[in-house]
Amino acid sequence: MRGVKRFGVRGKLSPRYIGLYEVLERVGAVAYRLALSLQLADVHNIFHVSNLRKYIHNPEHAMLYEPPELQEDLSYEELSVSIIIREVRKLRNREIPYVKIRWSNHDDREATWVYGISASSSSV
Repeated sequence: MRGVKRFGVRGKLSPRYIGLYEVLERVGAVAYRLALSLQLADVHNIFHVSNLRKYIHNPEHAMLYEPPELQEDLSYEELSVSIIIREVRKLRNREIPYVKIRWSNHDDREATWVYGISASSSSV
């Protein structure tokens, strides 16, 4: 459970990683006790109000989710959707092409840099 305690240090308590939290009670003037899952039993469940954010409703926040087609071994194929950025990095006297690729079933925050694809190439 050592890794569970590091969620707060690395910002991994965000809904992107774990989920939304129910506020159980107000503790003092600026702290709240949250309902955390059993996986997070070792994490202190009282948070200062500066760490919490009120959700402002915006219809554009709704995400269209298409579940990936799972194979028999529960794996799926990741396909490149688009190239976000092309870049040539210099290492001593060599130029190394890199591209940042957006993958299917992932959002732009999870795009990765790929080495070796020519910066002038138009295909992914």
